[in-house]
Amino acid sequence: MASRHRTPRGPEVVLSTGASSALLVIYTERLDACHDFYCGLGLELVREQHGSGPVHYAVELAGGMVLELYPARPGHATGRLRLGFTVPASDRFRGGEHRLSDPDGRVVVVEVIEGP
Repeated sequence: MASRHRTPRGPEVVLSTGASSALLVIYTERLDACHDFYCGLGLELVREQHGSGPVHYAVELAGGMVLELYPARPGHATGRLRLGFTVPASDRFRGGEHRLSDPDGRVVVVEVIEGP
């Protein structure tokens, strides 16, 4: 079942009431630089390694979605992608929308919420 909803910034979108995001994996040839970039947004990425698999980073976001950064084999990085995060205001970010690029050139829109 879906419903229609008008977003604050744009046109009407259809909301799915039966699906939600659970996992987003970004493959990068610049693992350390991307780790530093996303940590700088306030995401607390934790180093992980499962068995003999590659070292990677993961964080569970509000709502339960997991974001992971994995090392990519040459030529197999996640390509063009636009991400959006909502974060609380900090010394680095004041209220409003900030359009950034991660070390791989992906667009990252940060919506900063001024808290109490």
